[in-house]
Amino acid sequence: MRLCPLLVIVMLMGSFVAESAAQTLPVPQAITDPKQVSSKPNAQVEPRGLTIEKLYMTRQIGRATWSPDGKSIAFISNMSGRNNLWIVPSEGGFPVQMTVSDQRQTNPAWSPDGKWIAYQSDFDGDEVWDIFLVSPKTGKVVNLTQTSEIAELNPTWSPDGRYLAYEVKPKTSAAYEIDVYDMIMREVKHVTSNTPQDKRNMNPIWSKDGKFIVYTQEQAKGTDSNVFIAELASGQSTLLTPHDGEQLFSASAISPDGKRLLLTSNAANGYENVGLLDVASKRISWITKDKWEIHAGEFSPDGKRLTFSANVDGNEDIYLHDLATGKSTAMAIPKGVNEPSGGHSAFSADGLRLLYFHNGPTAPSDLCVYHLATAKSQRITHSLVGGIQSEDLVEPYLIHYPSHDGKWMISAFLYVPFNMARNGQNAAIVYIHGGPTSQSVNSFNRFVQFAANQGYMVLAPNYRGSTGYGKEFQQANLFDMGGGDLQDVLAGVDWIKQTGHLDPKKIAVMGGSYGGYLSMMAVTKAPEVWAAGVPIVPFVNWFTEIENEDPVLQQSDLATMGDLVKNKALYEKRSPINFIDQIKAPLLLLAGGHDPRCPKSETQQVVDAIKKRGGKVDYKIYENEGHGFARVENQIDAYKRVADFLLAHVVPADCSCSLNE
Repeated sequence: MRLCPLLVIVMLMGSFVAESAAQTLPVPQAITDPKQVSSKPNAQVEPRGLTIEKLYMTRQIGRATWSPDGKSIAFISNMSGRNNLWIVPSEGGFPVQMTVSDQRQTNPAWSPDGKWIAYQSDFDGDEVWDIFLVSPKTGKVVNLTQTSEIAELNPTWSPDGRYLAYEVKPKTSAAYEIDVYDMIMREVKHVTSNTPQDKRNMNPIWSKDGKFIVYTQEQAKGTDSNVFIAELASGQSTLLTPHDGEQLFSASAISPDGKRLLLTSNAANGYENVGLLDVASKRISWITKDKWEIHAGEFSPDGKRLTFSANVDGNEDIYLHDLATGKSTAMAIPKGVNEPSGGHSAFSADGLRLLYFHNGPTAPSDLCVYHLATAKSQRITHSLVGGIQSEDLVEPYLIHYPSHDGKWMISAFLYVPFNMARNGQNAAIVYIHGGPTSQSVNSFNRFVQFAANQGYMVLAPNYRGSTGYGKEFQQANLFDMGGGDLQDVLAGVDWIKQTGHLDPKKIAVMGGSYGGYLSMMAVTKAPEVWAAGVPIVPFVNWFTEIENEDPVLQQSDLATMGDLVKNKALYEKRSPINFIDQIKAPLLLLAGGHDPRCPKSETQQVVDAIKKRGGKVDYKIYENEGHGFARVENQIDAYKRVADFLLAHVVPADCSCSLNE
């Protein structure tokens, strides 16, 4: 999938009992009356006081892992301007930078003996990852794999620390395999091999005795997956989730006694829920059966409890489930976007603490430690920089509107600037998420907050094909990419016009990855709607995209759009490059020179075609970036360009006036 950063909020959800099949979390809301949306007064906020430079210097906190003794936490952060590895005391303190590299790093995993931290790193965003080791004691760095044409990722240590399991994909292949590296013998063993090109083996999980690895095998279409268990000694894999039809199963943890798996699946009711799979009988007992997206977490070290997180309409919270009583209780943590972290487990080795990310629209992601005995949290990292106050940032409305064809209720987050007059003179940005199997959720978004501070209303819709709303909704744009999903976006435009705040001639569209594609579809298929467009790392021509993209994406695109020959007319109709002559709005396009998902040639096609016909287009290709921009100076440069472009072509009204309803 062409994933991009997500947008997230969380609602308070009470405890519930696993045995109940009835929905226990909040039900979807009714259609929102656009006239009920109003701007909040804030006399303290400084209109247009936030700068791109300051917002993009807020820290980004990435994947994290506990040290074996629980005294330290290793995590990824861009505090140096690069996504490098840092270590901080688990009781809080000043972090120490462990790796100094111009290249981005992710997925740290601390070895059980504490001597090494494994992580993955690529070159200028090309996603051809190598596995590295760094010594937390000496800072020594070792490239363990050193394969320029093969990607190795997601390193996972065996419980005794002798072996390292990881995913493997040759650059020219679409299939992911799982290998195990012997740290003593310096040998590689293949856990899986000869996997069909339309499948991916992922997320290796070790049993406590180190004799077995559980993994998930996902099909390219994204609508079917299975869980397998592999015996290391024999190399034999056994299917644990036989089923008829298309269903999703993914494993997240093995119980300490090795008898049960914690998994996420939509097999119960078409929505992702959490279940326990008995390895011997292959039977699943469901912990949740709600009509929302619920993700399995981990077992506590003693096996008595487990975690899961519930995403309710883009709002997420973490639950602790007691296996003896069958009761699930929301953790007593600040409301926002909360997600377990910690490497192989969010629990510390002694089971007394739990590591999680806390995020929200007015607070960037930070690591927090939850003390189970006291039910109190301690924030470990601090991502906001001086001069940016949470109270000066906009909390969005969660709104709902009907799809264009009446088949679906579309959920969206709507950011309304402080002190915006309902006078029909204001500007708006429609911000389209990527994926398309992804979701706009209510997390911190630097550019959206900048736009709101400048006086733009921002709509972030979850069009059909988005995750979070069940199997049918997620699959509703299969073989219809750029069709019904685009119409859902346009229905959102119709809805925000009814708020009375906007000048209908001052609406821009922007998005990244698949959101960049939909932005291009928007300006070509509904040219009269838009005053400007900003497609970021887009693709625009299905034929050249499939020819040039990473083989994994090739398989996915063919699975979701059909045969290139038989469905040629559909591919042509849904390629915005064929309708460049319809564009009326000025465009700004941004791309990465090493992007394996949406190659820079896709952007160049648009630029060349528009210039040929004398249209307005600006663009920038960042040659040392991939699918999205990792380097802070490139982020600042890119979004300053976006800001300047939008302020020139879609001028917001003066929001320094008094609120006038």
